[in-house]
Amino acid sequence: MSEKSAPQPVGTVEPEYELWEPIDVDVAGVFKNLPADDVAYRDRAREFVQTEVRPVINDFWERADYPLDLAKRLGNLDLLRDGIDVPGFPKQSLLAACLTTMELARGDGSVATIVAVQGALALRSIAMCGSEAQKDRWLEPLARGTELGAFALTEPTHGSDSVSLETRAESDGDEFVINGHKKWIGSGNVGAISVVWARGDDGQVQGFLVPQDAPGYRASTIEGKGAMRAIWQAHIELDGVRVGQDARMPLARSFKDTSRVLQATRLGVAWAALGHAHAVYESAVHYAKQRLQFGRPLAASQIVQNRLAEMLSELTSLQALLMSLTQAEERGELTGPGASLGKYTATRTARDLARNARDLLGGNGILIENRVFRHFTDVEAIHTYEGTETVQALIIGREITGIGAFA
Repeated sequence: MSEKSAPQPVGTVEPEYELWEPIDVDVAGVFKNLPADDVAYRDRAREFVQTEVRPVINDFWERADYPLDLAKRLGNLDLLRDGIDVPGFPKQSLLAACLTTMELARGDGSVATIVAVQGALALRSIAMCGSEAQKDRWLEPLARGTELGAFALTEPTHGSDSVSLETRAESDGDEFVINGHKKWIGSGNVGAISVVWARGDDGQVQGFLVPQDAPGYRASTIEGKGAMRAIWQAHIELDGVRVGQDARMPLARSFKDTSRVLQATRLGVAWAALGHAHAVYESAVHYAKQRLQFGRPLAASQIVQNRLAEMLSELTSLQALLMSLTQAEERGELTGPGASLGKYTATRTARDLARNARDLLGGNGILIENRVFRHFTDVEAIHTYEGTETVQALIIGREITGIGAFA
Protein backbone atom coordinates (compact mmCIF):
# COMPACT_ATOMS: atom_id res chain seq x y z
CA MET A 1 0.00 0.00 0.00
CA SER A 2 1.45 3.35 -0.96
CA GLU A 3 2.03 6.10 1.58
CA LYS A 4 -0.46 8.31 -0.27
CA SER A 5 -3.29 5.80 0.03
CA ALA A 6 -2.62 4.78 3.62
CA PRO A 7 -5.69 5.13 5.85
CA GLN A 8 -5.77 8.17 8.07
CA PRO A 9 -5.80 7.67 11.84
CA VAL A 10 -9.32 7.85 13.20
CA GLY A 11 -10.22 11.30 14.44
CA THR A 12 -7.53 13.30 12.66
CA VAL A 13 -9.64 14.42 9.70
CA GLU A 14 -12.15 17.07 10.61
CA PRO A 15 -15.50 16.98 8.79
CA GLU A 16 -16.94 19.90 6.87
CA TYR A 17 -19.65 21.44 8.99
CA GLU A 18 -23.02 22.26 7.45
CA LEU A 19 -24.02 25.48 9.22
CA TRP A 20 -26.14 27.39 6.69
CA GLU A 21 -29.42 25.48 6.82
CA PRO A 22 -32.14 27.85 8.07
CA ILE A 23 -33.90 26.95 11.30
CA ASP A 24 -37.31 28.57 11.46
CA VAL A 25 -37.44 29.44 15.13
CA ASP A 26 -40.84 30.82 16.13
CA VAL A 27 -41.58 29.80 19.71
CA ALA A 28 -43.92 32.76 20.27
CA GLY A 29 -45.79 32.31 16.98
CA VAL A 30 -44.61 35.70 15.72
CA PHE A 31 -44.40 34.54 12.11
CA LYS A 32 -47.62 32.53 11.96
CA ASN A 33 -50.37 33.51 9.53
CA LEU A 34 -48.31 36.13 7.72
CA PRO A 35 -49.86 37.63 4.56
CA ALA A 36 -48.98 35.61 1.47
CA ASP A 37 -47.36 38.59 -0.29
CA ASP A 38 -45.07 39.21 2.69
CA VAL A 39 -44.09 35.54 2.83
CA ALA A 40 -43.30 35.62 -0.88
CA TYR A 41 -40.78 38.45 -0.39
CA ARG A 42 -39.23 36.65 2.58
CA ASP A 43 -38.91 33.37 0.70
CA ARG A 44 -37.49 35.08 -2.39
CA ALA A 45 -34.81 36.75 -0.27
CA ARG A 46 -33.98 33.45 1.43
CA GLU A 47 -33.68 31.62 -1.88
CA PHE A 48 -31.41 34.36 -3.21
CA VAL A 49 -29.18 34.02 -0.15
CA GLN A 50 -28.98 30.23 -0.29
CA THR A 51 -28.39 29.92 -4.03
CA GLU A 52 -26.53 33.11 -5.02
CA VAL A 53 -24.98 34.67 -1.91
CA ARG A 54 -23.83 31.59 -0.03
CA PRO A 55 -21.50 30.19 -2.75
CA VAL A 56 -19.54 33.44 -3.22
CA ILE A 57 -19.78 35.69 -0.19
CA ASN A 58 -16.80 34.39 1.78
CA ASP A 59 -14.51 35.12 -1.16
CA PHE A 60 -15.86 38.65 -1.62
CA TRP A 61 -15.66 39.29 2.11
CA GLU A 62 -12.09 38.03 2.40
CA ARG A 63 -10.94 40.09 -0.59
CA ALA A 64 -12.91 43.17 0.57
CA ASP A 65 -14.55 43.25 -2.86
CA TYR A 66 -17.99 44.63 -3.77
CA PRO A 67 -20.31 42.03 -5.42
CA LEU A 68 -21.89 44.46 -7.87
CA ASP A 69 -23.60 41.63 -9.75
CA LEU A 70 -25.45 40.70 -6.56
CA ALA A 71 -26.59 44.32 -6.20
CA LYS A 72 -28.08 44.16 -9.68
CA ARG A 73 -29.71 40.80 -8.93
CA LEU A 74 -31.37 42.33 -5.88
CA GLY A 75 -32.98 44.81 -8.23
CA ASN A 76 -34.04 42.08 -10.66
CA LEU A 77 -35.73 40.25 -7.79
CA ASP A 78 -37.41 43.43 -6.47
CA LEU A 79 -35.54 43.21 -3.17
CA LEU A 80 -33.98 46.69 -3.22
CA ARG A 81 -36.90 49.03 -2.48
CA ASP A 82 -37.23 48.69 1.31
CA GLY A 83 -40.98 49.17 1.03
CA ILE A 84 -40.84 52.40 -1.01
CA ASP A 85 -43.69 52.86 -3.47
CA VAL A 86 -42.29 53.11 -7.00
CA PRO A 87 -44.52 53.40 -10.10
CA GLY A 88 -44.63 50.14 -12.02
CA PHE A 89 -43.78 47.99 -8.99
CA PRO A 90 -46.19 46.01 -6.82
CA LYS A 91 -47.05 47.22 -3.36
CA GLN A 92 -44.51 46.08 -0.77
CA SER A 93 -45.63 46.33 2.84
CA LEU A 94 -43.40 47.51 5.65
CA LEU A 95 -43.41 44.00 7.10
CA ALA A 96 -42.39 42.51 3.74
CA ALA A 97 -39.47 44.95 3.60
CA CYS A 98 -38.45 44.05 7.15
CA LEU A 99 -38.63 40.31 6.48
CA THR A 100 -36.54 40.83 3.35
CA THR A 101 -33.91 42.71 5.34
CA MET A 102 -33.87 39.98 7.99
CA GLU A 103 -33.29 37.23 5.44
CA LEU A 104 -30.58 39.14 3.57
CA ALA A 105 -28.72 39.88 6.81
CA ARG A 106 -29.14 36.25 7.78
CA GLY A 107 -27.02 35.56 4.72
CA ASP A 108 -24.57 38.45 4.92
CA GLY A 109 -24.39 41.88 6.48
CA SER A 110 -22.79 43.56 3.47
CA VAL A 111 -25.56 42.33 1.16
CA ALA A 112 -28.22 43.63 3.56
CA THR A 113 -26.36 46.95 3.74
CA ILE A 114 -26.51 47.29 -0.03
CA VAL A 115 -30.29 47.45 0.37
CA ALA A 116 -29.98 49.77 3.37
CA VAL A 117 -27.96 52.22 1.30
CA GLN A 118 -29.80 51.89 -2.00
CA GLY A 119 -33.40 51.56 -0.83
CA ALA A 120 -33.67 52.66 2.78
CA LEU A 121 -31.53 55.78 2.40
CA ALA A 122 -30.96 56.96 -1.19
CA LEU A 123 -34.28 55.86 -2.68
CA ARG A 124 -36.23 56.89 0.42
CA SER A 125 -34.62 60.36 0.47
CA ILE A 126 -35.71 61.05 -3.10
CA ALA A 127 -39.18 59.56 -2.56
CA MET A 128 -39.75 61.62 0.59
CA CYS A 129 -37.96 64.86 -0.29
CA GLY A 130 -37.49 64.99 -4.06
CA SER A 131 -39.31 66.87 -6.78
CA GLU A 132 -41.56 65.07 -9.23
CA ALA A 133 -38.86 65.40 -11.89
CA GLN A 134 -36.27 63.91 -9.54
CA LYS A 135 -38.59 61.03 -8.70
CA ASP A 136 -39.28 60.39 -12.38
CA ARG A 137 -35.57 60.29 -13.10
CA TRP A 138 -34.31 58.20 -10.19
CA LEU A 139 -36.91 56.05 -8.45
CA GLU A 140 -37.19 53.32 -11.07
CA PRO A 141 -33.46 52.87 -11.89
CA LEU A 142 -32.59 52.81 -8.20
CA ALA A 143 -35.34 50.27 -7.50
CA ARG A 144 -34.20 48.08 -10.39
CA GLY A 145 -30.54 48.35 -9.47
CA THR A 146 -29.57 49.54 -12.94
CA GLU A 147 -27.99 52.55 -11.24
CA LEU A 148 -26.62 52.74 -7.71
CA GLY A 149 -27.11 55.58 -5.29
CA ALA A 150 -25.46 56.77 -2.09
CA PHE A 151 -26.51 58.73 1.01
CA ALA A 152 -23.81 61.23 1.97
CA LEU A 153 -24.48 62.58 5.46
CA THR A 154 -21.66 61.54 7.82
CA GLU A 155 -18.49 63.62 7.81
CA PRO A 156 -14.98 62.82 9.05
CA THR A 157 -15.50 65.05 12.09
CA HIS A 158 -19.27 64.70 12.45
CA GLY A 159 -20.66 61.22 13.06
CA SER A 160 -23.07 61.10 15.97
CA ASP A 161 -23.42 64.90 15.79
CA SER A 162 -24.18 64.93 12.08
CA VAL A 163 -26.65 67.72 12.83
CA SER A 164 -23.52 69.90 13.03
CA LEU A 165 -22.29 68.97 9.55
CA GLU A 166 -20.04 71.55 7.87
CA THR A 167 -20.31 70.75 4.16
CA ARG A 168 -21.58 73.90 2.45
CA ALA A 169 -23.76 74.44 -0.62
CA GLU A 170 -23.55 78.12 -1.58
CA SER A 171 -25.69 79.58 -4.32
CA ASP A 172 -23.90 81.14 -7.29
CA GLY A 173 -26.34 82.39 -9.88
CA ASP A 174 -28.31 79.41 -11.19
CA GLU A 175 -26.03 76.90 -9.48
CA PHE A 176 -24.96 75.66 -6.07
CA VAL A 177 -21.27 75.21 -5.28
CA ILE A 178 -20.65 72.40 -2.80
CA ASN A 179 -17.53 72.10 -0.68
CA GLY A 180 -16.78 69.65 2.11
CA HIS A 181 -15.96 66.07 3.02
CA LYS A 182 -18.04 62.96 3.69
CA LYS A 183 -17.00 59.65 5.21
CA TRP A 184 -18.39 56.10 5.47
CA ILE A 185 -20.58 56.60 2.41
CA GLY A 186 -21.77 53.23 1.08
CA SER A 187 -21.64 53.02 -2.73
CA GLY A 188 -20.22 56.53 -2.75
CA ASN A 189 -17.66 55.66 -5.42
CA VAL A 190 -19.42 53.01 -7.50
CA GLY A 191 -22.79 54.61 -8.16
CA ALA A 192 -24.42 57.19 -10.38
CA ILE A 193 -25.80 59.62 -7.82
CA SER A 194 -25.19 60.68 -4.22
CA VAL A 195 -27.74 62.33 -1.96
CA VAL A 196 -25.46 64.93 -0.39
CA TRP A 197 -26.57 66.75 2.75
CA ALA A 198 -25.04 70.22 3.01
CA ARG A 199 -25.69 73.52 4.76
CA GLY A 200 -27.32 76.09 2.46
CA ASP A 201 -27.18 79.88 2.39
CA ASP A 202 -29.75 80.02 5.18
CA GLY A 203 -27.63 77.82 7.43
CA GLN A 204 -30.12 74.96 7.28
CA VAL A 205 -29.24 71.42 6.20
CA GLN A 206 -30.51 70.73 2.69
CA GLY A 207 -30.35 67.76 0.33
CA PHE A 208 -28.77 67.75 -3.14
CA LEU A 209 -28.54 65.09 -5.86
CA VAL A 210 -24.92 65.09 -6.96
CA PRO A 211 -23.66 62.97 -9.87
CA GLN A 212 -20.66 60.92 -8.79
CA ASP A 213 -18.87 61.85 -12.01
CA ALA A 214 -19.27 65.59 -11.41
CA PRO A 215 -16.05 67.62 -11.61
CA GLY A 216 -14.67 68.10 -8.11
CA TYR A 217 -16.35 64.96 -6.71
CA ARG A 218 -13.50 62.72 -5.61
CA ALA A 219 -14.18 59.46 -3.79
CA SER A 220 -11.85 56.74 -2.53
CA THR A 221 -12.65 53.40 -0.94
CA ILE A 222 -11.97 53.20 2.79
CA GLU A 223 -9.60 50.28 3.27
CA GLY A 224 -8.66 48.14 6.24
CA LYS A 225 -12.19 47.49 7.50
CA GLY A 226 -12.75 44.55 9.81
CA ALA A 227 -16.51 44.46 9.14
CA MET A 228 -18.89 44.89 6.19
CA ARG A 229 -16.00 43.95 3.95
CA ALA A 230 -18.17 43.09 0.92
CA ILE A 231 -19.49 46.62 0.42
CA TRP A 232 -17.36 49.67 -0.27
CA GLN A 233 -17.69 52.77 1.88
CA ALA A 234 -16.13 55.90 0.48
CA HIS A 235 -14.33 58.96 1.74
CA ILE A 236 -15.61 61.76 -0.46
CA GLU A 237 -14.08 65.15 -1.12
CA LEU A 238 -16.40 67.76 -2.61
CA ASP A 239 -14.17 70.45 -4.07
CA GLY A 240 -16.17 73.18 -5.75
CA VAL A 241 -18.75 70.75 -7.12
CA ARG A 242 -21.31 72.66 -9.17
CA VAL A 243 -24.91 71.49 -9.53
CA GLY A 244 -27.97 73.20 -10.94
CA GLN A 245 -30.96 74.49 -9.00
CA ASP A 246 -32.79 71.35 -10.07
CA ALA A 247 -30.37 69.26 -7.98
CA ARG A 248 -31.76 70.54 -4.69
CA MET A 249 -34.49 68.36 -3.19
CA PRO A 250 -37.34 70.81 -2.47
CA LEU A 251 -38.64 69.01 0.64
CA ALA A 252 -35.21 68.65 2.26
CA ARG A 253 -35.17 72.01 3.97
CA SER A 254 -33.69 71.30 7.40
CA PHE A 255 -32.15 68.54 9.47
CA LYS A 256 -35.67 67.63 10.60
CA ASP A 257 -36.23 66.31 7.09
CA THR A 258 -32.98 64.35 7.24
CA SER A 259 -34.15 62.91 10.55
CA ARG A 260 -37.44 61.78 9.00
CA VAL A 261 -35.47 59.63 6.57
CA LEU A 262 -33.22 58.26 9.31
CA GLN A 263 -36.08 57.42 11.67
CA ALA A 264 -37.75 55.41 8.92
CA THR A 265 -34.62 53.30 8.53
CA ARG A 266 -34.05 52.36 12.19
CA LEU A 267 -36.57 49.54 12.14
CA GLY A 268 -34.77 48.12 9.12
CA VAL A 269 -31.46 48.14 10.99
CA ALA A 270 -33.18 46.37 13.90
CA TRP A 271 -34.52 43.66 11.57
CA ALA A 272 -31.05 43.29 10.06
CA ALA A 273 -29.76 42.64 13.57
CA LEU A 274 -32.46 40.01 13.96
CA GLY A 275 -31.21 38.37 10.76
CA HIS A 276 -27.68 38.24 12.15
CA ALA A 277 -29.06 36.81 15.40
CA HIS A 278 -30.86 34.05 13.47
CA ALA A 279 -27.68 33.23 11.54
CA VAL A 280 -25.43 32.82 14.55
CA TYR A 281 -28.07 30.92 16.52
CA GLU A 282 -28.76 28.36 13.81
CA SER A 283 -25.01 28.01 13.12
CA ALA A 284 -24.42 27.32 16.82
CA VAL A 285 -27.19 24.70 16.90
CA HIS A 286 -25.88 22.93 13.80
CA TYR A 287 -22.30 23.00 15.04
CA ALA A 288 -23.23 21.71 18.51
CA LYS A 289 -24.91 18.70 16.91
CA GLN A 290 -22.09 17.97 14.46
CA ARG A 291 -18.96 18.68 16.50
CA LEU A 292 -17.72 15.71 18.52
CA GLN A 293 -15.62 16.16 21.66
CA PHE A 294 -14.94 13.70 24.46
CA GLY A 295 -16.70 11.03 22.42
CA ARG A 296 -20.05 12.80 22.08
CA PRO A 297 -21.62 15.81 20.33
CA LEU A 298 -21.19 19.18 22.02
CA ALA A 299 -25.00 19.29 22.14
CA ALA A 300 -24.96 16.45 24.68
CA SER A 301 -23.29 18.73 27.25
CA GLN A 302 -25.49 20.45 29.82
CA ILE A 303 -23.58 23.74 29.56
CA VAL A 304 -24.00 23.83 25.78
CA GLN A 305 -27.74 23.18 26.04
CA ASN A 306 -27.97 25.95 28.63
CA ARG A 307 -26.20 28.37 26.30
CA LEU A 308 -28.45 27.45 23.37
CA ALA A 309 -31.49 27.96 25.60
CA GLU A 310 -30.23 31.43 26.55
CA MET A 311 -29.73 32.27 22.90
CA LEU A 312 -33.21 31.05 21.99
CA SER A 313 -34.73 33.12 24.80
CA GLU A 314 -33.02 36.29 23.59
CA LEU A 315 -33.90 35.56 19.96
CA THR A 316 -37.57 34.95 20.74
CA SER A 317 -37.85 38.14 22.80
CA LEU A 318 -36.31 40.15 19.97
CA GLN A 319 -38.68 38.64 17.40
CA ALA A 320 -41.68 39.62 19.50
CA LEU A 321 -40.42 43.16 20.13
CA LEU A 322 -39.68 43.91 16.49
CA MET A 323 -42.97 42.51 15.26
CA SER A 324 -44.81 44.67 17.79
CA LEU A 325 -42.88 47.80 16.80
CA THR A 326 -43.43 47.09 13.10
CA GLN A 327 -47.16 46.73 13.64
CA ALA A 328 -47.12 50.05 15.54
CA GLU A 329 -45.34 51.70 12.61
CA GLU A 330 -47.90 50.29 10.17
CA ARG A 331 -50.63 51.89 12.31
CA GLY A 332 -48.72 55.19 12.29
CA GLU A 333 -48.13 54.97 16.05
CA LEU A 334 -44.39 54.31 16.31
CA THR A 335 -42.52 57.20 17.90
CA GLY A 336 -38.91 58.20 17.35
CA PRO A 337 -37.90 56.89 20.78
CA GLY A 338 -39.75 53.66 20.00
CA ALA A 339 -37.73 53.21 16.82
CA SER A 340 -34.57 53.95 18.78
CA LEU A 341 -35.54 51.33 21.37
CA GLY A 342 -35.91 48.78 18.58
CA LYS A 343 -32.44 49.46 17.17
CA TYR A 344 -30.87 49.73 20.63
CA THR A 345 -32.29 46.39 21.77
CA ALA A 346 -31.77 44.54 18.50
CA THR A 347 -28.10 45.29 17.95
CA ARG A 348 -27.24 44.70 21.61
CA THR A 349 -29.03 41.35 21.48
CA ALA A 350 -27.40 40.34 18.21
CA ARG A 351 -23.97 41.20 19.61
CA ASP A 352 -24.63 38.99 22.62
CA LEU A 353 -25.76 36.05 20.50
CA ALA A 354 -22.82 36.46 18.11
CA ARG A 355 -20.37 36.50 21.02
CA ASN A 356 -21.94 33.38 22.49
CA ALA A 357 -21.98 31.53 19.16
CA ARG A 358 -18.42 32.53 18.32
CA ASP A 359 -17.23 31.17 21.65
CA LEU A 360 -19.26 27.98 21.33
CA LEU A 361 -17.49 27.21 18.04
CA GLY A 362 -14.12 27.49 19.77
CA GLY A 363 -11.18 27.99 17.42
CA ASN A 364 -13.40 27.21 14.45
CA GLY A 365 -15.41 30.28 15.36
CA ILE A 366 -12.79 32.64 13.97
CA LEU A 367 -12.76 30.99 10.52
CA ILE A 368 -15.00 32.76 8.03
CA GLU A 369 -15.78 29.43 6.36
CA ASN A 370 -17.78 28.59 9.50
CA ARG A 371 -20.09 31.57 8.98
CA VAL A 372 -20.32 32.97 12.51
CA PHE A 373 -17.28 35.24 12.39
CA ARG A 374 -18.59 37.32 9.46
CA HIS A 375 -21.74 38.00 11.43
CA PHE A 376 -19.73 38.56 14.62
CA THR A 377 -17.85 41.45 13.00
CA ASP A 378 -20.70 42.77 10.84
CA VAL A 379 -22.94 43.16 13.89
CA GLU A 380 -20.34 45.58 15.25
CA ALA A 381 -20.93 47.79 12.21
CA ILE A 382 -24.72 47.91 12.44
CA HIS A 383 -24.43 48.46 16.19
CA THR A 384 -22.74 51.75 15.29
CA TYR A 385 -24.25 53.02 12.06
CA GLU A 386 -27.47 55.01 11.83
CA GLY A 387 -27.15 55.99 15.47
CA THR A 388 -24.72 54.52 18.00
CA GLU A 389 -25.88 52.70 21.12
CA THR A 390 -25.12 55.83 23.14
CA VAL A 391 -27.14 58.12 20.87
CA GLN A 392 -30.10 55.73 20.91
CA ALA A 393 -29.86 55.54 24.71
CA LEU A 394 -29.92 59.34 24.95
CA ILE A 395 -33.02 59.52 22.76
CA ILE A 396 -34.72 56.89 24.93
CA GLY A 397 -33.49 58.55 28.13
CA ARG A 398 -34.88 61.93 27.07
CA GLU A 399 -38.24 60.28 26.49
CA ILE A 400 -38.12 58.66 29.94
CA THR A 401 -37.00 61.72 31.91
CA GLY A 402 -38.04 64.68 29.79
CA ILE A 403 -34.45 65.94 30.06
CA GLY A 404 -32.09 66.13 27.09
CA ALA A 405 -28.52 65.06 27.87
CA PHE A 406 -26.85 65.28 24.47
CA ALA A 407 -24.52 68.11 25.47
